[in-house]
Amino acid sequence: MDCQMLSPAKKEFIEFMMGADVLRFGSFVTKSGRQTPYFVNTGNYKTGLQSSRLGEFYAALIQETVGDGFDAMFGPAYKGIPLAASAAGALARNYNIDKPFFFNRKEAKDHGEGGSIIGYKPADGDRIIIIEDVITAGTAIRETMPLLTSCADVKVTDMFISVNRCEVGQTPGKTAVMEVGEAFGIRVHALITVQDICEYLREQGTYGDILPLMEAYMAQYCVF
Repeated sequence: MDCQMLSPAKKEFIEFMMGADVLRFGSFVTKSGRQTPYFVNTGNYKTGLQSSRLGEFYAALIQETVGDGFDAMFGPAYKGIPLAASAAGALARNYNIDKPFFFNRKEAKDHGEGGSIIGYKPADGDRIIIIEDVITAGTAIRETMPLLTSCADVKVTDMFISVNRCEVGQTPGKTAVMEVGEAFGIRVHALITVQDICEYLREQGTYGDILPLMEAYMAQYCVF
């Protein structure tokens, strides 16, 4: 299977993820129930430096694609919460784009301030961007959208993820990212794709046992 050329920036991000034990190789089961030879667990980011650097990667992509053309960013519980917070901080520090962020509770709170949304309170007409880790089968975004639209008459324009796994979703021949775009009108931007990971392994020349598994998995589940 052909893999695409790997840019220095993408190589840097892949090595950053591997150094944080976020990108792992082996045998895993995804949320969609697929057996996969690689796994991305952003819950393994656990130091201040890692969080700060991760936010810079996201902020650079946000600045490059949408700039300041949005009103707030949303981080879905749980893994999206620190991602949105770190991205918001990096946008303000590096690009002078100071935008609010908010996130949700898994279960609504019935005391104190109540509700399921914490942080910024969306208003009608707001343009919202979502900060997430990965999209595999699109399950999480389908759960997120009703939550956001129930807050106010908002428009979710873009979504930013670490890795586009390029995997088929619920419709044969279409990836979950394609389905999200068609169903909700959301543009999805990824720091890297599974093809980038494949090319990285090929360039390194030391992953002879993993590369064939990656290529077989891509042939079975991925759409390019």
